[in-house]
Amino acid sequence: VTTTAQAGSTRDNTFFGHPRGLATLFFTEMWERFSYYGMRALLILFMVTATDAANPGLELDVATAGAIYGLYTSLVYILALPGGWVADNLWGQQKAIWVGGWIIALGHFTMAIPTTFAFFLGMVFIICGTGLLKPNVSTVVGDLYPEGGARRDAGFSIFYMGINIGAFFGPLVTGALGESGNWHWGFGAAGVGMVLGLIQYRMGAENLGEAGKLKTDDSPDELAGKSRRFFGGFFAIVVALFVFGLLVSIDVIPLSLTQIATILGYGVLVIVGLYFVYLWTNGQHTMEENKRMGVIFWLFLLIA
Repeated sequence: VTTTAQAGSTRDNTFFGHPRGLATLFFTEMWERFSYYGMRALLILFMVTATDAANPGLELDVATAGAIYGLYTSLVYILALPGGWVADNLWGQQKAIWVGGWIIALGHFTMAIPTTFAFFLGMVFIICGTGLLKPNVSTVVGDLYPEGGARRDAGFSIFYMGINIGAFFGPLVTGALGESGNWHWGFGAAGVGMVLGLIQYRMGAENLGEAGKLKTDDSPDELAGKSRRFFGGFFAIVVALFVFGLLVSIDVIPLSLTQIATILGYGVLVIVGLYFVYLWTNGQHTMEENKRMGVIFWLFLLIA
């Protein structure tokens, strides 16, 4: 009887035979991908729709809308680098996911406000929030399996199912609301999805245990100093980008959005290349690990 009760208790505390924390991350990422792909499905359609249509958009030409879309998707992945650094060195992954999720939700709700300024400001919020959340939620999944092996691989397979479910239903819901009602309803629905993900993340946070908690030998004063330097530099870059965008908009700098998107695309390749060089030279990895990173780098070049 005792053995049966213990077995039943074990099943109750697992998620398809995996740590219960996987369920928390599964649904968090499912709702985040629901919001991300739901909004992305509307992005170009909204930007190219005429301003005098029954459901008005921004009436941009296709090339400009495509350039903005490309800038948005590129920056989402570029900011995963500082987002991962913040989690590893300042906050821990659990806090980065929580803060990033709320910034994403703020971005979607800002885009639900029917003004051009709110639209672009909301995109900036989503870029920053996704940079914090996206790279770190996968890291916590890995931390749930300190033993590694096939069980961790199976856990990631379940986790990716959540990604696919969210990516499938997000565009259906936001698309139905955006095209049949109002584009901004669709943007707002994406925000609601992210909030639902955050609610269940907080409710299930205890299931994560120590996975994704900050692990550092730095004193509180050292952490505070690191934080000031990082965020000081980050906001300085944000201000510089704002000034650059302003100068482009008033034609002081003669660049089109299409040209900026092309330059950024090459910039991404350079940044990733330099990052791999840093990992090879200063990452203190074994020869076998460096060989594996070489394979990853080669696959990246083929995809790019």
